[in-house]
Amino acid sequence: MKKLLYVAATAIALAIGVSVYLQTGVSAAPASTFVLLDGSKKSTEDLKGKVTLVNFWATSCVTCVAEMPKVIATYDKYQAQGYDTLAIAMSYDPPSYVVNFAQTRKLPFKVAIDNTGAVAKAWGDVALTPTTYVVNKRGEIVKRYVGEPDFAELHRLIEKLLAEA
Repeated sequence: MKKLLYVAATAIALAIGVSVYLQTGVSAAPASTFVLLDGSKKSTEDLKGKVTLVNFWATSCVTCVAEMPKVIATYDKYQAQGYDTLAIAMSYDPPSYVVNFAQTRKLPFKVAIDNTGAVAKAWGDVALTPTTYVVNKRGEIVKRYVGEPDFAELHRLIEKLLAEA
């Protein structure tokens, strides 16, 4: 009887361990509405079906400005394969600065302004910029970077996620 209990307890522990292992680092992207520079709206649901980089940034953030050419190059490299980018300006960033930055840098992807801070709060109370999330085709966050990502590592992750069904 003891042996049977031990085997059952071990099987349950193993099943829980496997479940935790398979889910580690993966969580559903929070339900959010993004207000784009043109006034249109996108939601978290709209991210599904593509691998998406969600980048919280600010025009006053030196690292954000410095990494933006690499964010653009990454978008240009993978967008034809089902990859997208959504850059979300922080609530403290003056909208006119964000519009000017997007236009002068010819940002090729969607840019949103988080006027109220609600989106940053929903995505883990983002306070530091840049904070970047990689969202898979199922709308799940698979990676979070605080600070500039290692772009070689990021590209490998994007390629892996694009290859998934």
